[in-house]
Amino acid sequence: MSSTLILPTPRVFMPLLAPARYKGAYGGRGSGKSHFFAELLIEECLADRSMRAVCVRETQRSLDQSVKQLLANKIAMLGVGEAFHILEGEIHVLDEAGARRGLISFQGMQNHTAESIKSLEGYRIAWVEEAQSLSRKSLELLTPTLRAPGAQIWFSWNPRLASDPVDVFMRSPEAADDDDIACVAVNYHDNPWFGTTSLKADMERDRRREPDKYAHVWLGGYQRRSAAAVFSNWRICEFDVPVGLRPHFGADWGFAVDPTVLVKAYVDEDARRILVDAEAWAVGCEIDDLPALFGRLGGAKDWPIRADSARPETIAYMNRRGFCVIPARKGAGSVEEGVAFLQNYDIWVRPGCSHAIDELSLYSYRVDRQTEAVLPVLEDRDNHVIDALRYALEDVRRSGAVTAAPLRL
Repeated sequence: MSSTLILPTPRVFMPLLAPARYKGAYGGRGSGKSHFFAELLIEECLADRSMRAVCVRETQRSLDQSVKQLLANKIAMLGVGEAFHILEGEIHVLDEAGARRGLISFQGMQNHTAESIKSLEGYRIAWVEEAQSLSRKSLELLTPTLRAPGAQIWFSWNPRLASDPVDVFMRSPEAADDDDIACVAVNYHDNPWFGTTSLKADMERDRRREPDKYAHVWLGGYQRRSAAAVFSNWRICEFDVPVGLRPHFGADWGFAVDPTVLVKAYVDEDARRILVDAEAWAVGCEIDDLPALFGRLGGAKDWPIRADSARPETIAYMNRRGFCVIPARKGAGSVEEGVAFLQNYDIWVRPGCSHAIDELSLYSYRVDRQTEAVLPVLEDRDNHVIDALRYALEDVRRSGAVTAAPLRL
């Protein structure tokens, strides 16, 4: 069996065939991004039977969420099954004698810590699928780990927000001048086989009926704030904190896969502005690690911290460690009142507060599944930093500085 494949490749992907440390393909549905990288990975494994590669996502609860089936289909379609042994949880790369030499594994980045990620140090290729969901922490863990000579990290994604870590890393002006980065935009019209798929009718329907959805899903445009978005009164910018303002701290405790969050903010009453200055954010943070997490924000031990009252034992622990944590008042209507308060100010967010930016973009009202009408009910997701911000400013809200208006739809 020859180890050389002849693979018809759309012209748009040609820059990704040249050597580069980081390779990326972003764009809309039907563009063939995943198919290109799947074929490229198989080709690399045939060229080097000792190849160790990992296919990762931010969160992977089962192999159904991975690209394993796509790779298995490609191996069969290309007629190279003799070079691979497909197991339930991984794919072995075999030499000409049928002995195992290389490996393709499938992993979720949220399962890794700074210690466990070292298990990938000998890998030559990491393919990050659905990279728009990759957190900054995961990106910072992954990039220095694959450091063997010639190691590469591939990203394929449908853009979501300009602030997503993969977009900042791969599409910034600085990235354009980086010789280690090769990145291409690719959409359905770059895929010569798109017209033969069942997706074409879906694309045409969205282009006629839902131009915003068409621009995001099919053309790879960033998500626009829809009518269901809770917050439109915010911007990303650097700012100077006016002299004389005191910081306000708020905390939301993590449960299972939910993050623990501490946020630091200021309220400028003269300008009717909330300044989101800094955030600390971690998933799976053990109670013994909370003081170090909170200690990342300057002043956290000098000022009161309003926190979710659902964890009194955690509050007591943090107070024993030198913090002044006060349980926030919760009850019927408290969420709606807090959100209405935030809607009555302009909110400025520093660029480094990536999780606050994500939530302000994504936090939404519930949408009726039948009529698609926007309901005056807040969705209970994408709100951990938002909750921490509500808690942080509870004393300002209750002081009567602003009379909370009804939720704005």
